[in-house]
Amino acid sequence: MKILVINGPNLNFLGIREKSIYGNENYDYLIKMIEDKAKETGSDITTWQSNHEGAIIDKLQEAYFDGTEAIIINPGAYTHYSYAIHDALKSLENIVKVEVHISNIKKREDFRANSVTAAACELQIYGHGLKGYLEAIDYCLGIEV
Repeated sequence: MKILVINGPNLNFLGIREKSIYGNENYDYLIKMIEDKAKETGSDITTWQSNHEGAIIDKLQEAYFDGTEAIIINPGAYTHYSYAIHDALKSLENIVKVEVHISNIKKREDFRANSVTAAACELQIYGHGLKGYLEAIDYCLGIEV
């Protein structure tokens, strides 16, 4: 299965930013974890990160044409207000979409509890740390989460 993992703003600062919330592991650790899961499952998984809303939308639209079968997205702060990313996700009707958050967004600041992008996804996983990405991959592969 061809899976695209999109990480939004500040995810490249894992291990630097708010370690008490996001943990000590850095972004390279997350990428290696996903690469190992790809090998384990025989999946074609591409990871990509951007701090720019328009670039994320461009990448989502590119996925429509390149044979991507599933998208795992952590939109970062765009989760809470980007109707543009919501609309881009919504337009990908034949692609499985899972939203992932490392922290428990329901138990943080009030604004974080609301996700405008989750409604365009089949599943939202939050509060499971980096393991949430592995759970999202399993979901995309049809493995019970």
